[in-house]
Amino acid sequence: MTSATQEPATPVERRISELTALLEKGMAEGIGVGDSLGVMCAELGEGRAVYTLKPGPAQANAMLTVHGGVLSTLMDTAMGSSVFTRLPDATLYTTLELKVNFVRPVALDDGELRCEAGTVHVGRRIATAEARVYNAEDKLVAHGSCTCLVQSFG
Repeated sequence: MTSATQEPATPVERRISELTALLEKGMAEGIGVGDSLGVMCAELGEGRAVYTLKPGPAQANAMLTVHGGVLSTLMDTAMGSSVFTRLPDATLYTTLELKVNFVRPVALDDGELRCEAGTVHVGRRIATAEARVYNAEDKLVAHGSCTCLVQSFG
C-alpha cells in the first residue's frame, strides 16, 4: 500500500483503507461488533477478509458455549468485508440472506477462532460470499454463505 500521506493507488486499496479507518474508529469510540463481541479484523485483501474472535463469557449461550448468533455475526462481518473490498467507490452493501451451518460447538475457554471469507460473485446489484470458521486446533467450526444487495450512490 502507498504511504499514509498519499491517496491509495487502486480502488481496492481505497476500499481497504476506508474499511480499516471505519473499524479503527469503531474500536476507538467503543462501538460495533469489535467492541461488543470482540470480533477483530486480522486481514483484508481484494475479495478476502479474515476476522478473529476470542471466546469468553460475553459470547455465551444457555449451554455455556459460544452462541450461534455470535458465530453468525463473525461470519457476516467477514463476508460483508470481503464484498466491500470489491465494490467501486460510492457503493455500499447490505446483507439480504445469511446461511450458516454449525459443525461443532465452541467452548468459552477455547482458543481464538479464525473466520476466513471470500467473495464468490460481485455484480452491479447482487454479491455473494462464503466463509469458514476454524478453532485454535484448525478444525472447522462453522461454514456458510451470504447474499448482499449492492447499492451505488455515485
